[in-house]
Amino acid sequence: MGERAFILRITPGNHDRVPEALDSNEIIIGWAQAAGLLNLKLEWEQFRKIVSDAYFADEHTLRRAGSAAGHLWRFIREMEPGSLVVVPYWSEFYVAEVTGAASYDKAKVEDDTAYRRSVRWLNEKRAIPRQLARSALLSRMKAQGTSVDATDLLDEIKSCLDHAKAGTVPIFQADLQNRLVKEVLDEIQIGRIESFGFERLIQTVLIGLGAKEARIVPRIEDKGADILATFRVAGAFQQIVAVQAKHWQPHPPVGSDVVEQLIRGIEAESAHLGMVITSGTISEEATRASERYFDETGVRIELLDGEQFAKLIVEHGIRTG
Repeated sequence: MGERAFILRITPGNHDRVPEALDSNEIIIGWAQAAGLLNLKLEWEQFRKIVSDAYFADEHTLRRAGSAAGHLWRFIREMEPGSLVVVPYWSEFYVAEVTGAASYDKAKVEDDTAYRRSVRWLNEKRAIPRQLARSALLSRMKAQGTSVDATDLLDEIKSCLDHAKAGTVPIFQADLQNRLVKEVLDEIQIGRIESFGFERLIQTVLIGLGAKEARIVPRIEDKGADILATFRVAGAFQQIVAVQAKHWQPHPPVGSDVVEQLIRGIEAESAHLGMVITSGTISEEATRASERYFDETGVRIELLDGEQFAKLIVEHGIRTG
């Protein structure tokens, strides 16, 4: 199958296990009570049932069980020796190369860290600043859930590694980009922006990113989405993205109420994906609300704060005509 890459959050049971992972030269995932998943003869339905019985036995649907099982399946079945794993850690990230098969340490069940894989930490176990990553990798590192495939970003991950390992980070380019991002962010936050100006800016960026249409919803018709964008996948399949736009200052951060408002828009418009785009910041409550919705429905809500949106503009530009 060729080389692959993944993003993995090492926070089983909502506890930070990154220092432990670095010390033990392993990557770690939770759901330790679901024993027996290393049996490669298990079909997907059997694999999911073990997870469901261990954690979601009282639930009426298999939605959350399927989501958890998907993360575990990715960790056990899809990662393989040679795969690269990006581990986000606050304002930095680490990169590891998988070196062994998944294992199960019964002594670690109580800590929820029984499922592990041996790795070789790259860049001499030194973290890489997130600011070196382009917007696509930054966005993927913020994706909901414990793990996500990032094979399409393999070249970008390797580029970050190459610069970090060789000590050849393009300082001028990085400094220039950071200054441009700051200037764009300042302009978005405190510049002259008319009514619907922020929505029009988002509309322009979405079209620049490939949307076939991006319609600003008149406030009288607003059901929870400020913009509805249509993307066409493989030239045939239509994907509708519902966007909630918040032209806010950094404080207070966007809260869970904004996510709930967007959810109403997603459901009213039968959208396939949601986005909150703000000139300000995103709260932990908003992040948790979006993750809960994904676990319950399988519909992702991407959260872009002001800095990330500004970086997207700097990298891709905006068209005025």
